[in-house]
Amino acid sequence: MSTNAVLLDIQDHIGVITLNRPENRNSMTAELLAAFHAVVLEVQRQRDLRCVIITGSGPNFCAGADFNSALGDGDRLPHENFLAMYQPFLAVADIEPPVIAALNGHAVGGGFGLALICDLRVANMQSKYGANFTRLGFHSGMAVTHMLPRLIGLPRANEILLTGRLVGGARAAQLGIMNYAEEPTEVMPRALKLAREIAACAPAVVRMMKRSIYRDLDWNPRATAELDAHLQSRTFEMEDAREGVAALLEKREPAFRGR
Repeated sequence: MSTNAVLLDIQDHIGVITLNRPENRNSMTAELLAAFHAVVLEVQRQRDLRCVIITGSGPNFCAGADFNSALGDGDRLPHENFLAMYQPFLAVADIEPPVIAALNGHAVGGGFGLALICDLRVANMQSKYGANFTRLGFHSGMAVTHMLPRLIGLPRANEILLTGRLVGGARAAQLGIMNYAEEPTEVMPRALKLAREIAACAPAVVRMMKRSIYRDLDWNPRATAELDAHLQSRTFEMEDAREGVAALLEKREPAFRGR
C-alpha cells in the first residue's frame, strides 16, 4: 500500500514507511498527516510484520509544523487543533512491533517528537535534531518534554529543551538520543540491518518484551501531549509566538519581549 504523501513498502516481515513530501521538508501538513495516519492503521492490520522503519525522502526526515499553511480546523478549539495535529504521529506508539526511525535528514520540533516516539533511532551525522520551540516563542508539543528526559536524563534534556538548541547527528548519538549516527548513505542500510536482526527473533516474544519495557518506564506520551496542546495553544496566542514564527520565515533572529 502507498499514498502519494506517505509510502508503505513491506518486504520480508519489515515495513518501511516513508514521508514523501521532500519539497515541503516532509513537514506536518494536513495532507501528510492524514496519509501518515492511514498508513499507520494499515501497518497495525499487518499481523505478520516483525519490525517497522520510518524514514523520509529528500534532505529532511520531518521539519515539524508547516507555518506557511493554516493550522487546523476553524470549527475546533485551538488546543484541539494542536492535539489533532500530533495524533497521527502519536499513533506510532500503538504499533506493536519495534519501530526504527531512519533519520535520513533533519528532524525538528514535531518531527523530532516523531523520532523520539520510535523505539530505536539511526541518525544522519550531517543533519540537525532537536526541539526549537523556545526559540519560536511557544510551548512544545508532541510530548517531547515527556520522552526526552526518560531517554537521556533530566540535565541533558533540560539543556536541549530550554535552549531550543539543535544538535548534530554525532552529538545526538553521544547524548543517547540516537542509537547510531551514520554517514547519509549508510542511515537506511544500518536501519535495515537492525530491523533484520529484530525480525530474526521470535516475533511474539519481541512484542511482549516491548510492552514490558514501556510498562515499567511510566511511558505515557499521549497524556503529556494533551497538556501540551493546551499550553501550546495559549502561548501561540502571545506576541512572542508571532515574532518567533515571523523571524523563522524571514530567516532572522527573533526579538522576544516576554508577552
